[in-house]
Amino acid sequence: MKRLTALALSALLAGCVVAPPPPTVVVDPVPVVVPPPPVTGVAGLQSREPDGCKATTYRSSIGQPGSVIPTLGITRQYRVVEYRGIEPQEYDPLRIVFRLDAAGNIQAVDCG
Repeated sequence: MKRLTALALSALLAGCVVAPPPPTVVVDPVPVVVPPPPVTGVAGLQSREPDGCKATTYRSSIGQPGSVIPTLGITRQYRVVEYRGIEPQEYDPLRIVFRLDAAGNIQAVDCG
């Protein structure tokens, strides 16, 4: 009987043991996504200044053959763009650009 009492007592005590606390789960915080600032222009482009190269000085040559360009006495950098020619895309507001038509005549004068 002593044995039975000891066994019953140990069974009762086993039911009274405090269970360990459940493991704590660490949840990563939700990353905050910050939207990029709004795009107000196209990256890489420069603002165009009105007639920074003084192209109006040479507008009187519109309609003349492109061969007169070297005789105009231009003291600053200039570029001649052939009709349907390939034009480099770097912009220089102080460079004069002469654009020729299909016949080789000056069609427009602007900056770039």
